[in-house]
Parts: sequence; C-alpha cells; structure tokens
Amino acid sequence: MNWPIGPYGTSMGLLLALTLPLHMIWTRKNPDYRVAPSELISEIRTRGYIWHISLYLAMFVFKAFTDYHNEPLKAMVGGFTHVVYSIEGDLVYHIQSRFRNDLVSETLSLHYLFAYLFIIWYPPIHYILSKDPDLADLAAMNYFVIYLLAVPLYLFFNVEVTSSFIPGVDALMYHDGWNIEFFTSNDPLDNGIPSLHVGLPISLLLIHRAHIRQSGIDISDWRHRGLDIFIMSNVAIYLFSILYLGIHWITDVVPGLIMAVICSRFCIYIQPILRGGGVRGALKAVRQNTRPILVSIALGAVVLMGAVEGPGTNPGNPDFRMEGDDVRLEILEVHSLNQPVVVTVENLGQVSVQALLVDIEDVEPHADRGIIDFDSVTPKGEYSVLRPGSTWTLDYIPESITERKVILFKAALTESGIAEVSLLNEYPDSDVLLLSGFLISMFSFVIVGVSIKRHPIK
Repeated sequence: MNWPIGPYGTSMGLLLALTLPLHMIWTRKNPDYRVAPSELISEIRTRGYIWHISLYLAMFVFKAFTDYHNEPLKAMVGGFTHVVYSIEGDLVYHIQSRFRNDLVSETLSLHYLFAYLFIIWYPPIHYILSKDPDLADLAAMNYFVIYLLAVPLYLFFNVEVTSSFIPGVDALMYHDGWNIEFFTSNDPLDNGIPSLHVGLPISLLLIHRAHIRQSGIDISDWRHRGLDIFIMSNVAIYLFSILYLGIHWITDVVPGLIMAVICSRFCIYIQPILRGGGVRGALKAVRQNTRPILVSIALGAVVLMGAVEGPGTNPGNPDFRMEGDDVRLEILEVHSLNQPVVVTVENLGQVSVQALLVDIEDVEPHADRGIIDFDSVTPKGEYSVLRPGSTWTLDYIPESITERKVILFKAALTESGIAEVSLLNEYPDSDVLLLSGFLISMFSFVIVGVSIKRHPIK
C-alpha cells in the first residue's frame, strides 16, 4: 500500500475522524445521554475521569518498559514455538494459501491495527460521552489489566509468529514496505501467546454482559448495543485475520480467552471499589484476598523460575524455519552504545542458509505484500552463508539509539528442503532485566489471585 503517512498515523487519523460520527450513530436513540461539548470539561472533573487519562499514560510507559525486557530475557528462557508447531503443524499455511488475495491482505492489514487501537481507545471515550461512568471505568481498566496478565507469557514463554516458523507462510502485513518499519520498531514478533487481539475485545464483551446482568437490563434494549455488536464483528474478523496474515497460531487464542475471563472478573470486582473508595478501597480488597494472591504468586514464581534456562533453551530447537523463497526476519534492539549484543546463529538443518545483517531502511523499499526481495537487499548489508552445522557469530554495537538493524535469513537457492536456524542474542543488561522482568510479572499473579475468590469487602 502506498500512502504518505504510516500505518499508525493512518489508523489514529481514522479513529479520530470516526469517533464523533460513530458516537452520534450509536446514541441516536438516546440523545439525552450525550454529553454536550460545553459540559465535557465539567463532566471529566465531576466524574473523576482524570485517572483514566493517567492510566493510559502509565500504560504507555509500562508497555515500553516491558518491551525493553523482551529480547534480553529471550536468551535465558528460549522459545516454545516448536511445541506449538508440534500441535498444529502446517494448518495456518493451508488457511493462508487457500484464501490469499492482495485486496484481502491489504484490507485485513489495515483492520488489524485500526480495530485494535479502536478497541483500546474508543470505548472509554464512548462511555464518557454517553454519561456512563461505570462502563468508562471498566473499559479503561480492561486494556491495562489484560496487558498486565499477558506480561509473564510475553517475557518467559516466547512463541514466534507463524510466518517465522512455518515454511511457505508469508508475513503478509509485517513484510510490506508500508508496515515493516513501524512493526519492527514496535513488535518483537515473538509474542504469539496470548493473542490480545482476541482476548482484549472478548474481555470487554464479557464485562458488558456482567454489567447488564447487574443492572437488570435486557441486552436487546441496552443503549450501547450498537458498540457491542461492532466489537463482536471485529472479534469474528480477527479470528480469521490473525491466522491469514501469518501472525498468530490457533493455540494463541486459548490463553487469550482465559485471560479475558480473568480480566473481566477482576475489573467487575474492583471497579465499584475503586469508584467508591479510591485506591485505599482497592488496597483493602487486595488485603482481603491475601491468601489466594500469595498462592498465585508462589505458583507463578515457580513456573517462571522453571522457564529460566529451562526446556525452551534447548540449542536443538529452531527459531526460524524456511524453504525456497521464504525470508525470515530477526530484530536487533538497541540497549547500549558501547557494549555489544553478541549474536550467535547456528544452522540446525541440512540446507545451507543465507544470513544478512542490514538496516531496516534498506529493506523497506524491497518489501511488498509479504515478500522481501533478499537478493536486492544483499549488497546493502553484512552477508554470510551458513553451511549445515556451522555457526555465525558477530558483535553488534549500534551507532545511535535510533538505529534499527535486522537479520534476514533465506535458504540457499541451490538446495532443496527445509532450512532451520537457532539464534541467540546476548544483551549486556540481561541479568538486571531478568530480575525486573520477574518483578513486573508478579502483577499478573496478583490479579489472578484476586479473581479466584473475590472476597466481599467488609
């Protein structure tokens, strides 16, 4: 797709342009519930919506902090993509090849980012403008809580996207000149489990149903039914697009659904406590659920410690698999300008592999609709050929904090068969980040503990 602004700018532009028209459409039967423009500032102050804004700002910082841990921890916990592949096999390949179409690919690529941003940003705004403070609280909490739940899996149980592991599956969205710079800067491409593109909207739908049950409302008469149906339709699209685009595995959906249930239970329980008693009330709720929280933390800690230098680090497990014209991509992050990232690539298969260290800006013009023209990019980077059983080691020191390097892999053209490589990136700050990654993962287990019992506040 050729467009003067990138995918994020396009999606946010669409979101801003559609916010008021969609709100007008979905509240047309209940105009009395709309907040007039002149009343908006007063409504925000009166209802205490400042904390919603603060929550999203905190989420932005926390997500960046969490993402900073991803690659350094991977060297110590490895990956579990081979386990998922042993369950599913090439099913995603058959889905992509059966329905592949350029128009479908571009439409679903735009939808993938836009709808996700929509479900993150729009619902709280909709409920604020519709004079529904309880649902505004719940929608704002939903994104924050479900992301906290996902952190341990993202950091300690890495699963590569399907287009990195299944031969013949292309990254239809990621490997496109319009998208590639944005996604390689914002997505580590190995956070397959859980799928929050499914978990996030499902959690909100569960919150909707719990809310209307508590309110004694028939869902067919509910004034937010239009938004609810829109979210449901996007879930249906996502269940197909995350597979078709070469991103998620079917298995990824299951943890996403489990987290949706836990998230919705937690939000429904804690929201009235926060609304009525503020942070002190929430802390009191945590204290009243101390036993299940401690059990959850203890079990979670054991599982995470078992993942460090555990089965995922077996050097015989491939991280990338490819065949024929497949091109795989690994992102190198910037953590230090004077200490190197030690990169070790090993050819585990029986087919020679071409490897290329290159700037993402040099790849961008040669990426189109899931295909990277490896031969055209080769003169711009550091090239190596790995024979079966051989290893390629390099020390990568970035020249600036804005540098974006990737490693491309492709099977040798003169050989047939599936090529397999393992990759180990040893970052200089990994030991410190292991500790902080472990600590931020504990939030997830606190939420699980609270959701198990949900003791009434005395």
